[in-house]
Amino acid sequence: MIRLQKFLSEAGVCSRRAAEQLIIEGRVAVNGRRITTLGTKVSPLEDRVTVDGAEVKARRKLYIALYKPRDVVCTRKDPQGRPTVLDFLPPEMQHVYPVGRLDYDSEGLILLTSDGELCNHITHPSSGVDKVYYVEVQGAIKKETISKMLKGIYHEGDFLRASAVKILRTNNTRTCLTITLREGKNREIRRILDSLDQIVLVLRRVQVGSVKLDKLALGKWRLLTKTEIQFLLNA
Repeated sequence: MIRLQKFLSEAGVCSRRAAEQLIIEGRVAVNGRRITTLGTKVSPLEDRVTVDGAEVKARRKLYIALYKPRDVVCTRKDPQGRPTVLDFLPPEMQHVYPVGRLDYDSEGLILLTSDGELCNHITHPSSGVDKVYYVEVQGAIKKETISKMLKGIYHEGDFLRASAVKILRTNNTRTCLTITLREGKNREIRRILDSLDQIVLVLRRVQVGSVKLDKLALGKWRLLTKTEIQFLLNA
């Protein structure tokens, strides 16, 4: 059972706030009975919901992994006219929305879904869903720099900290490493490395929870498996 306004929003009728207004105006009916109160709950599989007499069908919930290129925004629409993550999906999947964000100038894995509860669950700091990034910085990186990343720093009023750092290879010109974040504040990795005088050459998110980028091509997408979805729900 879910709230009526949430059902209308997930079915693509309108936003949840607009759905509340439709209910208040008496334009929504459940099993032939007009509803004007916002506390009403419905079963998407059992109840018949109409708006202005037209039946509303429940949409299948979608869970998508997309390899976001650089210079693409993680929003449904952009007032500046820049490409968005939805531009890479077919028309029948335009009702999904991004789970969290990935910097405009960064590339990598972004999840999209039509399941609002899962989205809120993953993005909440208490969820424990790790985000893993592949990073290349200029020059060799010192051990004390890694220690500071793990201990955490303060930057513009935010406490920023990596939960894990692993050096993959390093030389005098470049260091390749993976950095794991638990919360993922705005531009967190870039802010940490910039504060420690590290120049970022490559930044790519390669994993969210159990979902990995793997061999997914740039700008391409795939549906999550049932196992991946269940892991995210249980995280």
